[in-house]
Amino acid sequence: MKMIKRIIVVLSIFFSLTSSGQEQTSSPYSSYGLGEIKYKGTVDIKALGGLGIAGDSININLLNPASYSKIRLISFAVGGTTTFTDIQTNTESNKSKRTSLDYLLVSIPLKKLGVTFGLMPYSSVGYKTKSNFTELDGSERFKSKIGSGNVNKFFTGLAYSFNKNLSVGIDFGYHFGTTENDFTESLYSPIILQYGTKERNTSKTNGYSINTGIQYSKKISSKLNLLTSFTFSPETKFKNTNDRVIATVTYSNSGSEASFDVSDVVTTKINMINPSKFSFGAGIGEAKKWLIGTDITFINNKKLINRFDMGTTTSFENSTRIAVGGYYVPKYDSFSNYLNRIVYRAGFRYENTGLVINNTSINDYGMNFGLGLPVGLSRINLGVEFGKKGTTKNNLIEENYFNLSVGLSLNDIWFKKRKID
Repeated sequence: MKMIKRIIVVLSIFFSLTSSGQEQTSSPYSSYGLGEIKYKGTVDIKALGGLGIAGDSININLLNPASYSKIRLISFAVGGTTTFTDIQTNTESNKSKRTSLDYLLVSIPLKKLGVTFGLMPYSSVGYKTKSNFTELDGSERFKSKIGSGNVNKFFTGLAYSFNKNLSVGIDFGYHFGTTENDFTESLYSPIILQYGTKERNTSKTNGYSINTGIQYSKKISSKLNLLTSFTFSPETKFKNTNDRVIATVTYSNSGSEASFDVSDVVTTKINMINPSKFSFGAGIGEAKKWLIGTDITFINNKKLINRFDMGTTTSFENSTRIAVGGYYVPKYDSFSNYLNRIVYRAGFRYENTGLVINNTSINDYGMNFGLGLPVGLSRINLGVEFGKKGTTKNNLIEENYFNLSVGLSLNDIWFKKRKID
């Protein structure tokens, strides 16, 4: 009965986060490629800056599927993030707020095997931009871009422990979703009605992905352990079907829109690249006490393309992501002081996103802090992140953001035979 109540709580949080988080980003940079690629780690891993070198018996590490074999309890996990963003250009600034579901996961231990499956957003599109300038005759020309939608990922993974030191694992993911992008250019003159042209692109995406991983640990002294992690994801292709409609629109003084001369739907099909990735990580620590390490990931983003023509000022380059982080637990089995059982986490990450606009690489930095609050066999994970993406140089956009994340890991013991004395 207790576990049923926990499952109900997880599902309630899932539906509430889903209903409130339809637009999971407000970044203008999400208009490129497949959108803004969402970080796929859990709240506890995010608080380490994205350090995915280790796994434990309670928290699910999504960055390396080999960690699934470390889980010792049936685990249900859900996490969500509220993002506050200050978007700036050289002349303007705007603020936004978004709440999104990060993941819904289930992990099952089967002796040396670990099985995990779940649902999470893979990429998101969500932006609104406007620009205007005055023509020589005094009329005003306006341009606007609006985008929304997500590509989601359902996955299942399997890991096997050869011994206490070596584990291997693999994930299989299916990606699906729909995004919409509107481009409008209009003209307003005091002597004529405002009119313009609207282009709407509706893109449906589906495809699969694979992620493989290895984790190896070795005791190097009576207390210290060396941990290493390797992952590799081969390149796959997503099928993208884009329906394009072009219409002439007029606007009344009240701002209402009317469309006419709507063209027939034009459908195009292209293959979008899901790039190959390789990561390596290493760290040192004392079991159930502390850990510090680093992770580096290389992503072959140079092969990426846009869903539709974004002009000649946009290109892609191979990217690198670096994470440095660690945690500390004063005394994990303390009975007299709850604060000693809390997991204190911190980390830093840097990423060259692979997007290049106006010959400028778009970089993303983040500083992370977090807490792991034990509640019986379960845990509440809290995390905050201060970050910056982009720049105001070369007529670009800078995003300063603050993320507040909450994750629940609800754990219990199943399949254990009761013994009667």
